Amino acid sequence: MEAYLDNSATTRCYEEVADVVRKTMLEDYGNPSSMHTKGVEAEKYLRQSQDILAGILKVKPQEIFFTSGGTESNNWALFGTAMSRKRKGKRIITTAIEHSAIAAPAAALEDLGYEIVRLPVNREGCVSLEDLKAVMTEDTILVSVMMVNNEIGAVEPVSEIGNFLRENYPDCYFHVDAIQAFGKYRILPKRMKIDMLSVSGHKIHGPKGVGFLYIDQRVRISPVIYGGGQQAGMRSGTDNVPGVAGLGVAAERIYRNLDSDTAHMYELKEHLAEGLREIEDVKLHGPEDLGKGAPHILNASFVGVRSEVLLHTLEDRGIYVSAGSACSSHRHGGSSTMEATRTGKAETESSVRFSFSELTTTEEIDYALEVLREVLPQLRRFTRK
Repeated sequence: MEAYLDNSATTRCYEEVADVVRKTMLEDYGNPSSMHTKGVEAEKYLRQSQDILAGILKVKPQEIFFTSGGTESNNWALFGTAMSRKRKGKRIITTAIEHSAIAAPAAALEDLGYEIVRLPVNREGCVSLEDLKAVMTEDTILVSVMMVNNEIGAVEPVSEIGNFLRENYPDCYFHVDAIQAFGKYRILPKRMKIDMLSVSGHKIHGPKGVGFLYIDQRVRISPVIYGGGQQAGMRSGTDNVPGVAGLGVAAERIYRNLDSDTAHMYELKEHLAEGLREIEDVKLHGPEDLGKGAPHILNASFVGVRSEVLLHTLEDRGIYVSAGSACSSHRHGGSSTMEATRTGKAETESSVRFSFSELTTTEEIDYALEVLREVLPQLRRFTRK
């Protein structure tokens, strides 16, 4: 049997996504910038996806800008704001638990002379609105807070932050990394006072290498990619028609049965948590009330067994999980999320992330628990020798 429990790293494409990607690569393969029929046919896919995404977010289609994925969207939000607003200020506020796609550009801006303030989180991984209020200043040009933490599933109070900023600091832009949240929550940027929102296609059963940045029409940020002037001159480069078409199809489907699908994932999460609590020396991370965390992420430490060892042991049995964030394997120095939540070294080094989608089955969870009960005593005996 196989159990794919690494859906926060990437998801399996929906069949209809693969179909439209194939069609736009082999039949409707024109360049949308071309003025002939093939180009017009290709451009229709871009407009359709824009309309689908705008409808989901309840925003205007022209506020959706397609990118190569979540990392580019996040980089654009930070660097685009910094470039366009440096005369107003050079102060940016983010959190201590951001994905590297925010943490790395923030560090690069810090090297360029920008002041980066990183908000602390509590032991469950949540930021405090009071802490934000304490560090806000008139020269703060951007606040960037992820909606769902990719490692432990903590859900941040983005709506409260957005409303506070709009009421008290209307000139400060608010960016939300929604890469782990889109497709799991109903997100309404206008109501939540979110100025920019990053989304990635492959987290919602869409293609890899495509995403979008929602930019409210009131926001003025600079492009970071120049060239042929595509997407109203904001993001140049030949449009990725297969990716964008697949993204639109994936988004439409994932929101079709959102309530029942998220309820299913919460049931899986609770079922897995119950099974893990019965195993010796297992510690769960993130919100203690599982219902207050994201429906699709559960992080646990298996004390006495290094996460990489357990990951490969499970892999040998057809069970796929992550040692924290999939992207963290490219950096050294451990998990910033675990450090920020004051998780001890032994628990950090033995933490594993399980993540689900609406396609995950109870049988997969049961199989993973069965194998864990079998291999953990063996691995711990080996470790103690």
